[in-house]
Order: sequence, then structure tokens, then C-alpha cells
Amino acid sequence: MLKFKENLPGYIFFGFALSAIAALFTIAMFIFREGIPVIIEYGFINFITGTTWAPTRGDFGILPMIVGSLSVAVGAAIIGVPFGVCCAIYMAEFAPEKMKKVLRPTIQLLAGIPSVVYGFWGLVFIVPFIRNNLGGNGFSLLAASVVLGIMILPTIISISEVSIIAQPKTYKEGALAMGLTRWQTICKVQLPAARSGIIAGIILGMGRAIGETMAVIMVLGSAAQIPKSLLDSARTLTINIGLEMSYAVGTHRQSLFATGVVLFVIIMILNILAQYFTRQRVKKV
Repeated sequence: MLKFKENLPGYIFFGFALSAIAALFTIAMFIFREGIPVIIEYGFINFITGTTWAPTRGDFGILPMIVGSLSVAVGAAIIGVPFGVCCAIYMAEFAPEKMKKVLRPTIQLLAGIPSVVYGFWGLVFIVPFIRNNLGGNGFSLLAASVVLGIMILPTIISISEVSIIAQPKTYKEGALAMGLTRWQTICKVQLPAARSGIIAGIILGMGRAIGETMAVIMVLGSAAQIPKSLLDSARTLTINIGLEMSYAVGTHRQSLFATGVVLFVIIMILNILAQYFTRQRVKKV
């Protein structure tokens, strides 16, 4: 009896952990149950490579949405990664303690801002700037990339900083003792050693960008086309679901769940990659 009482908190926490797994499993089963029939009927290859999205005519090609999602994620990474990694280096190696006490809460606050606020900011400032200076109507891949690049900064900065700080001090001390400058030590020793953790942060940031809906729908537009330039409007998988789910019925509704299946698989792949690189970092340490 005494042993049971001692182990009771562990059983309780184990139950909470199982409930989280059960919730994920339930959501996945629901999405797959609703979406798989359309994929089977239409054909998986046709579904992911088709370029025409017209559910009322029986066309369920989501290639434009896949390209749109990947394009905004890559664009966000191109914008966000240099700023995020440089900020992480500054906080880990150069920032005094007083500055760290200001920067860390600021970054956490940046992560807590609702996505609709980012979208509104992009709609008011980024879209008109692109329209007036670069051409087009402003609703474009470039606008979405800028907004998402800022949104993923907290993820990249936090994980990259932790990865740099977690490196054994002997790496830095040995490099300095061999005559390397501080900057050479960072570039040639510390960053390569923290590479797997930084890559994991980048992948998680891209997953956040691919899964974003509200901010993107406000600045990207909703044209179901394969974009040919950064100034073209596009549509992501999340936008496709968000715009049409409210009125979709029958096969149209199931096709949106099928879109969710593809999105779910993409996010799972990115998370698996992030976990892999995180484990690589732990093994090195």
C-alpha cells in the first residue's frame, strides 16, 4: 500500500501523458477517416500533382497549394534565419546580463502576439509598401514571407541560443587557447558544434510557417495558382481549408479534409526531422 502511494503521482502524470497522446491519435484518426476516401477515389498522385482546384467540377488538384505553402515557408526561413541566428549569437556570446534581461522577455512577448495582429500589421504596412514600390497588388509571397519571417524569429532564436550555450566550455576555451579570435571561435567551433540544434530550430520555425493561417490569409491573397514570382498572389494548404470549410459539403468537404491529411503529413515529417537533429545534438554533447 505504501509503495502504491509513493508511485501514485507517477501514475497520475502518466495518465496525463497518455491523454495527450490519445488526443493526437483521435484528431489524426478523424482527419484521415474523412479525407482518405477522396484521395483513394481521385488518386493520390492526381490529388497532389493536379494543378486545378475546382471541387464543384470534380477537380481536386492541390499542387498550387503545396507549392504556395512551401514557398512561404522557405521565404520566411530566408528572412528569419539570418536575423534569428545572429540574434542568438549576440545573446549567447556578446550581450551583457542587463541586455539579456531585456531581450529575452521581448522575444517571449513576440511569440505571444496573436497571429491576426501580425496579419493586420502586414496588411497595413507591408502590403501597401510592396504595392507602391515593387508593383502588383501587394498581396504576395513576399508580403507573406516577411510577416512569417518575423513570426518564426522567437522559435529560431530560443532554440539556437540554447544550442550555443549548451556546448561544453572546453570547445571555446581550447579554441581561444590555440590562438583563434573570438569571432573565429564562434564561426569555426561553436556554430558547427551547435549546428544540429540550430537546424532543428529552423525546421520547427518552418513548420510554424507552413501551419499558419490567419496572418497569411490577410497578406498572401487566395489565388489557387502556382506563383511565378515573389510578387504573385498564392494560396496555401491552410488558406484553402480556412476559406472553404464553412460552406463545403459532401465531396468538397471531404477534399478539404484530404488537404488536411497532406498538411498533417508535412508537419509530421518536419517534426520528425527536428527530433532527429535534436537527438544528434544531445549525442554530441
